[in-house]
Amino acid sequence: MKYDYLIVGAGPFGAVFAHEAMKCNKTCLVIDKRNHIGGNIYTEQVEDINVHKYGAHIFHTNDKEVWEYVNRFATFNRYTNSPIANFNGEIYNLPFNMNTFYRLWGVSDPKEAEQIIETQRLKCDDPQNLEEQALSLVGRDIYEKLIKGYTEKQWGRDCKDLPAFIIKRLPVRFTWDNNYFNDQYQGIPVGGYTPIIEKLLEGSEVRLNTDYFAQREYFDQIATKTVYTGMLDEFYNYQFGPLEYRTLRFDSEILDQPNFQGNAVVNYTDKETPFTRIIEHKHFEFGTQPKTVVTREYSKEYENGDEPYYPVNDQRNNARYLSYKGLVESEQNIIFGGRLAEYKYYDMWQIVRNSLDAARKELKEAQK
Repeated sequence: MKYDYLIVGAGPFGAVFAHEAMKCNKTCLVIDKRNHIGGNIYTEQVEDINVHKYGAHIFHTNDKEVWEYVNRFATFNRYTNSPIANFNGEIYNLPFNMNTFYRLWGVSDPKEAEQIIETQRLKCDDPQNLEEQALSLVGRDIYEKLIKGYTEKQWGRDCKDLPAFIIKRLPVRFTWDNNYFNDQYQGIPVGGYTPIIEKLLEGSEVRLNTDYFAQREYFDQIATKTVYTGMLDEFYNYQFGPLEYRTLRFDSEILDQPNFQGNAVVNYTDKETPFTRIIEHKHFEFGTQPKTVVTREYSKEYENGDEPYYPVNDQRNNARYLSYKGLVESEQNIIFGGRLAEYKYYDMWQIVRNSLDAARKELKEAQK
């Protein structure tokens, strides 16, 4: 059988594209090397709790069309992301707001908090590294307690050795609002993300535990076009060298208690604690189960065989990416999409938007 589209990767980009193609009566074969669909937004039930297997995923967007689109496939709850920071046992609210400043300095007047930050800010027009950038934005106290340790664990490098552009801005609010996101729409799908992907893939043929590169010659022949969502450098056999990533290790456990930390997300911002954060999954859906599931996240350097998460978009890697992008632009029958194929970190709504746009462009051209 000859398919219209081979879709490499059963994550959100591939699933949305497949759904749009199926609506136009196109045939799709979706393959994924993992043993499940959903990519990194995969959720599975453990003790009747929907566990985010690859880290916390909170859907948030200002794009009304994207919000209405995902709501066709699930009911979203009213979850609001309000993470907590734990610095050596001291608890602070995130994002940085009046609750944070009251805990830091005992101030309740927004003007007074602004003045403290202003006096602590590094006066620097051209920050040369992440530390200088952060100090110029929020000052010494916030940087030392809530940014430095967490960032160095996340990237595995001293903040002085990280490029300034990693922190383009830091949200500082002089209100008592703990809502991390400013987006109009926000929530968690009731029942987890996996059912959304299942509905998007209805009508497509799906093969799991299937590595595209193990049978590349075969797969390249069985479809008119390929939608590729995997690692860009791997697609081109690393001919310009590998692109660097950070990856995550997850350590999950079931606890025989109804509540472990009282919040879905707690970041550990001191450098001594080896993990970056603890996720307590039941709080994403306001669970009342008798047990709870918690996951500790550890950041590490990507090695072959790991799951790549965060592109290291420094000057060297971005230059290498542009070399690969030159090859992408010469392709006729391959559509590249998603964070790995574009070497860019995306929020979930951006993946949905990008896939919708790519599918509409492609399917419109296919009808000509």
